[in-house]
Amino acid sequence: MGALLLMISILPVHAQQRAHETVVDIAAGNEQFSILTAAVKAAGLVETLGGEGPFTVFAPTDDAFSALPAGTVDHLLKPENRDQLVSILTYHVVPGRIKASDLLGAFSAETVNGQAVPIGLRVGEANVIATDIEASNGVIHVIDAVLLPPEPTASTKAMRMIDGAIERGVMLYNSGQAAACAAVYEVAASAILMYEENLPTRARMALRQAMKDSARMASADDRAWAMRRGLDQAAMVLVASTHRKEG
Repeated sequence: MGALLLMISILPVHAQQRAHETVVDIAAGNEQFSILTAAVKAAGLVETLGGEGPFTVFAPTDDAFSALPAGTVDHLLKPENRDQLVSILTYHVVPGRIKASDLLGAFSAETVNGQAVPIGLRVGEANVIATDIEASNGVIHVIDAVLLPPEPTASTKAMRMIDGAIERGVMLYNSGQAAACAAVYEVAASAILMYEENLPTRARMALRQAMKDSARMASADDRAWAMRRGLDQAAMVLVASTHRKEG
């Protein structure tokens, strides 16, 4: 705790005096964040992180990015790798305003990426080297390493596919396109069964049963509801399984 308090005490005064600027403005105006600024622009996140917020940003320095394996930064900045870059950058952003004193009493925080990052005296594997840089839409803590989000598990990927299918399917169903809704659900279930082999057996059984039930139904409305029930049942199993592992 003493080390963290020391870091607070040596926070540059000029950073504290720029609280009228957004987190993006502050990063762009500081030469130690030139790579971070370039990455935010390449990822198309300038408008998002310049928005109302508030956000807590764990900002890696240029030295932190330079410590990555050779060629990593150039790879991430390529347009075709934008999704990967967005995933990494949003893993450094937490909704809300977390001050240095809050870090000491926390164990993890849900990031904009959707995954939790361990926080405390350290953030993931990074040391916090400056804290509480106030911005108009949040607060910045400077870290000495780039945080890499953990690879999503099969259950996490399946849940994302289910959530995406349901979001799209509901829009179609509510606009009178039951057949299209059923098709979206069926494609999602088929893809999950094909590519995500390491899922709980009960989740796979729910999806298979839904596919069988749907195939026997003539009505598009019935097919859509049969598939929706299967997706909901699979999601419940996946959520319960994830909670058991975390516990």
